[in-house]
Amino acid sequence: MNMNQAQALSNVEHSYDLAIDQGPVYYNAIVNFLGAKESNPMELSGLEKELEKRGRELMRILLQKHLDKLSTSRCEEDVCGSDGIHRLNVRLQDREIETVFGTVTTNRAGYGDKGSASLHPLDAQLNIPSERYSLEVRRRVAENAAKSSFDETLATVKKTTGASIHKRQVEELAQRSAQDFDAFYETRKYNPEAGKSTGPVLVITTDGKGVVMHQQDLRENTRKAAQKRQPHMKTRVSKGEKKNSKRMATVAAVYTIGTVERTPQDILPGNKTKTDKEKNPLPEQKRVWASLEKSAEQVIESAFSEAFHRDPRQEKDWVALVDGENHQLRILKRLAKKQGVNLTVIVDIIHVIEYLWSAGRAFHPKSGPKLEAWVQYRMLKILKGKAGLIAGGMRRSATLKKLTSKEREPVESCATYLKNKTPYLKYDEYLKSGFPIATGVIEGACRHLVKDRMDITGAKWRLTSAEAVLRLRALRSSKDFDEYWKFHETCEYKRNHEEHYQGGEVPSTKIPQPSDRRGHLKRIK
Repeated sequence: MNMNQAQALSNVEHSYDLAIDQGPVYYNAIVNFLGAKESNPMELSGLEKELEKRGRELMRILLQKHLDKLSTSRCEEDVCGSDGIHRLNVRLQDREIETVFGTVTTNRAGYGDKGSASLHPLDAQLNIPSERYSLEVRRRVAENAAKSSFDETLATVKKTTGASIHKRQVEELAQRSAQDFDAFYETRKYNPEAGKSTGPVLVITTDGKGVVMHQQDLRENTRKAAQKRQPHMKTRVSKGEKKNSKRMATVAAVYTIGTVERTPQDILPGNKTKTDKEKNPLPEQKRVWASLEKSAEQVIESAFSEAFHRDPRQEKDWVALVDGENHQLRILKRLAKKQGVNLTVIVDIIHVIEYLWSAGRAFHPKSGPKLEAWVQYRMLKILKGKAGLIAGGMRRSATLKKLTSKEREPVESCATYLKNKTPYLKYDEYLKSGFPIATGVIEGACRHLVKDRMDITGAKWRLTSAEAVLRLRALRSSKDFDEYWKFHETCEYKRNHEEHYQGGEVPSTKIPQPSDRRGHLKRIK
């Protein structure tokens, strides 16, 4: 051990001794503070705030003390990198880490060789990430960024932890937090036996929701259209100029559900009682997610993969619930054929009803019993599987009433929709089989995953940040966040540490005993 190494070790041991003394001293200071308040008491809220702040500092001191002790750890075997080079030179190297208690330092052994990057086995043992912030700080940022804006996340982290952080780091940490999202779901295994205890219907449902983006992060066709747009005013956006400012997020959900046989009359508004609603089965093992980065086909393909994980032998009835968007229908049919899935595609009844209301107003412009009766009659017929007949009938009625071209536009739109979607409107069969016919799950996912967080007034998103936030929100909504975080920390260990050592084997470290500390820093021949 040379003089510099001996001095460095002496400094570590000295700081460790100081930390041993500092912990009890600071604890006693807290006790003395409380004692002083007995004669001049503070309000409880003030005591809570002060104790939280002082307690956090005590935790930081204790953590620093522990790291100082670990800093004397040394490897008892050779340290060999993934490049095959044995690191023979050992020297102490320090770094700062931002933790939930505050800033701490670690002065650990670095193993290096000329022209080779140093390796730090103790960093691997502690699974310290490559950046300044601890994984626990990253987790706090991820959970808060999934719920609120980056500014609010920054304020919350500063208020509830001792970490010193800035908004740019908040965005970066959120992005890093979400990077293992796809790998997590690809490797997660479902127990086929457990799947047998869930409902007999496996549902895939998908929809789209737009997010306002910076122009450079729009999809190519949308970006080109946006670039051609000529604003009418310099200081204000005119009516219609918001077009081509959004990128479509594809939202998907997969879940199982029980069956309940119903009649068309059961579905009509006013016929449902509270008892009926209580009998309706609820979605089970629901997973929801959304992506701006991936195409609609990629997201729907992921939904099929998720479904196969749950029901690899296709023992359940597979149902796809959609709003009737043609592109999604084509993708679903193509993937079902490609993967040999017997898929029942159902167009959501709610969208059908909205078309009926629009068409009904062409005949009964004023809201009232006549309009309501018109809609209810045709809705019942459609629920009985007679969508084609209703489409033809409303067109004949429009002709008999001599509606103008403008007046019959909603009638034509409704009739065309019913005619084109007839193969997916066999509600009498779906109800008899006990299948769901409404897309409430995916509508709720669009609102919760995308709109509630991404549709902030005046906000424009960058693709990397928006995708990360959508992934984090999806993990929370699917109640997978805690399981994912364990997986994420394992991936971080592999990326930051294991991959840098030969064979992925990180040498273990040991704290030298007082009797064997002399001469423990040396060049290994």
